[in-house]
Amino acid sequence: MLRGLAVTLLAALGLWALLPAVAGVDGRAHAQGTAFDSTNRRSAPAFKTKSADLMPSTKVDTSQPLYLQGDQLVYDNSGNAVIARGNVEIYYNNYILTADEVVYDQSAGTLTAVGNVVLKEPNGNVIRADRYTLTDDFRDGFVQQLSSVAKDDTRIAATRAVRRDGSVTEFTDGKFTPCKSADGVPPLWCISAARIIHDQKAATITYQDAQFEVLGQPFVYLPYFQHADPSVKRRSGFLFPGFGSSDELGFMTTIPYYFALDPSYDFTFKPSYYSEQGVMWAGDWRQKLANGEYTIKFNAIEQDGGNLELDSIADLSERNVRREELDGWRGSVETKGLFELGSWWKAGWDITVESDDTFRRFYKLDSQLLTDRVNEVYMVGQGDRSFFGASLYQFGGLLLDDSARSESLVHPVIDYNYVHGDPVLGGELKWNTNAVSMTRSEKVFQRDANLDFIRDPVTGVRLTDEFERDMSRVVTELSWRRQLIDRIGITYTPYANLRGDAYQMNDYVDAVTGEKADEESFVRGIGTAGATVSYPWIATSRAASHTIEPIGQIVARTATGVDQRHLPNEDAQSLVFDDTNLFEFDKFSGYDRIETGTRANVGVQYTFQLNQGGYARLVAGQSFQLSGTNPYTNPGYSSFDDPATPIRENDRGVIVGDEALRSFNPNNGLDTDRSDYVLGAYIAPIDAFRVIGQSRFDEDDFDVRRADIFSSTTVGPMTFDASYAFTSALPESGLEKDDHELSGGIGFKLTEYWSVRGSIRYDLDDDFLLSDTIQVRYADECFILQVSYTETEYQDDRGLAPDRTVFLRFAFKHLGQFDYRTDALDYVSGDQQPPDR
Repeated sequence: MLRGLAVTLLAALGLWALLPAVAGVDGRAHAQGTAFDSTNRRSAPAFKTKSADLMPSTKVDTSQPLYLQGDQLVYDNSGNAVIARGNVEIYYNNYILTADEVVYDQSAGTLTAVGNVVLKEPNGNVIRADRYTLTDDFRDGFVQQLSSVAKDDTRIAATRAVRRDGSVTEFTDGKFTPCKSADGVPPLWCISAARIIHDQKAATITYQDAQFEVLGQPFVYLPYFQHADPSVKRRSGFLFPGFGSSDELGFMTTIPYYFALDPSYDFTFKPSYYSEQGVMWAGDWRQKLANGEYTIKFNAIEQDGGNLELDSIADLSERNVRREELDGWRGSVETKGLFELGSWWKAGWDITVESDDTFRRFYKLDSQLLTDRVNEVYMVGQGDRSFFGASLYQFGGLLLDDSARSESLVHPVIDYNYVHGDPVLGGELKWNTNAVSMTRSEKVFQRDANLDFIRDPVTGVRLTDEFERDMSRVVTELSWRRQLIDRIGITYTPYANLRGDAYQMNDYVDAVTGEKADEESFVRGIGTAGATVSYPWIATSRAASHTIEPIGQIVARTATGVDQRHLPNEDAQSLVFDDTNLFEFDKFSGYDRIETGTRANVGVQYTFQLNQGGYARLVAGQSFQLSGTNPYTNPGYSSFDDPATPIRENDRGVIVGDEALRSFNPNNGLDTDRSDYVLGAYIAPIDAFRVIGQSRFDEDDFDVRRADIFSSTTVGPMTFDASYAFTSALPESGLEKDDHELSGGIGFKLTEYWSVRGSIRYDLDDDFLLSDTIQVRYADECFILQVSYTETEYQDDRGLAPDRTVFLRFAFKHLGQFDYRTDALDYVSGDQQPPDR
């Protein structure tokens, strides 16, 4: 019944799919890319077609001998023939022919095989027939009641076939299908024709007086139809279209055409029609060179702003202004490249340029979850003990509240790492250097000589100066580490580090006072020494082992009272304290902030390991600031963006703006001398089930401050995954209440061919469904059908309103699709991709 449903859906699509064929257009294009996806987004793998011909290869070495054996061999001198009867086998040029009887006519130079004829070709194809006549060099032949099966199970069956010119086979009353069938059941689909002509040299299969059949029933009449044979990897032609429907965009369809321009480059032209907006012109150019490859993708549409609903904008006048802004051409260009420059070096880029920051999300080219745009040009070199990387970045914000400060240029950032080849004092010596130069827009409130804010005389809004801020920084450090184990199993890991920084800043803003400083240069240095001590206790049994490992670490630094809050912070704003960085010597994520004073980290690790492979690991601990300034307390502020923001003095005497961006989260769990407790749990009793949990608890009352839990399991045909994220209220950081979010997905493989999957994202605090998706998929050896439905309710930003979208994708093997391929230039960047595209 389920397979019957696929047949019904296939029939509904078949007429459209075969229209290019009726017009005599080559209906198949076979190239690297993504199956039936008009956006070339990564999706489920398409058919893996191997090079295979349906008839014998023309490469025959006539100098090779022909070996023949049978139960009886008869020489007919009068007829100038040799007759072999009973279990006849012939071996010639890697061909194997078996039959009940073979007659070799020496005058005509032909072999005629009769009864249970099976011809196995060098390329793996198998031809079966009742009677088969072919030349003695296996080049041309005449076949009756033929069945030809290629290596990929593509087959042609016919009542009669004639092979001529060594490369052309003409089938009479034939059927072509890549679908399997058994027990007399017709294949899911096939093409039957009065004449089927397979031209090996042209690599085409041509049908005359044909019809497209579904489960043996005629569906579409095809007076003439042609497509590439299964050996062809690339051929110009129409690809199968994609269909969809959206609340915002209306009905949409994409009709791609593939141009196989050259073995090293191709182009896919894929215009899309949206009933609410018209035609979007789009295309993908790809080229592979001797030392690398690159791609260029473009999308452009002349948008009618008057057709935009923009229900997310409440104010009517503002809505009309936005419609005028969005009227006219909108578009984007994406390009990626990766090239090998030698044995150790490679370079590349990943760049997206767009007319405005909502275009790609509005037209489902990117996920609506995407919050920023990162463009990069890079070069990397890696040796046996060294690494060099240089990158140019352009950062851009995509959110409604993004300001000029969200835009920045890094020109460039350079990393160099080297590991000394020989032990130094019995340990490993490393040298790391990081250099960066960057520019970003900045704002500062204007003040008079008395430090009073200057206001606009009409609006009363505080005035700001906007300027470009430049910062250059070089950090170099030398670190040494050694591991020692004593007789009773205690492990000692001493560590030492010397670091020096040099800064040059122009027109930067003091992160505490908000004052603009014209120029400043300074250097700083710090020495660090520490040691980690652990003592694992191991107990074993027949079934498993248990390991309990207390761990202690102390780190002392020469810098004890450095106030870093006045300095800019560009790369150390992401601060998440959990079990993964509990025993890091420096827990900051970047170089702009350094730990100071003396800190101790303590914890315990428990590991349970089953002999059969299951395991569980728990890590718990706490960190202590023993002396010196705690760098995680009162981080300062990194911007004063909004001129309308009221200014106030907080309880620590720091002048701040209510909406000013924090340098990093002030409630990070390390901001007191005794940190919060952290716990990590990693459990996988069997391969099909695992749980990962990370939590942080208040150091005084054990209240949960942060929790992230992920679980996945596979039980028979079912797969399940779920994640839960919790963050406690952080009023100082703008989070006024606790945040709980749940997401998950579940999938079922209903039958051999049918599967279904659903996913959901839910805000538990507001009892609000953020997004959900359901996907139904049918896939067998010759046909793929996928239908997905997606709801998004979370976005309300400049026309990016809640939306409901349905996508339909399908593909027939050998009749027009892309083969799926994974390589460095696939457009897969996690959250940058729209769901199920």
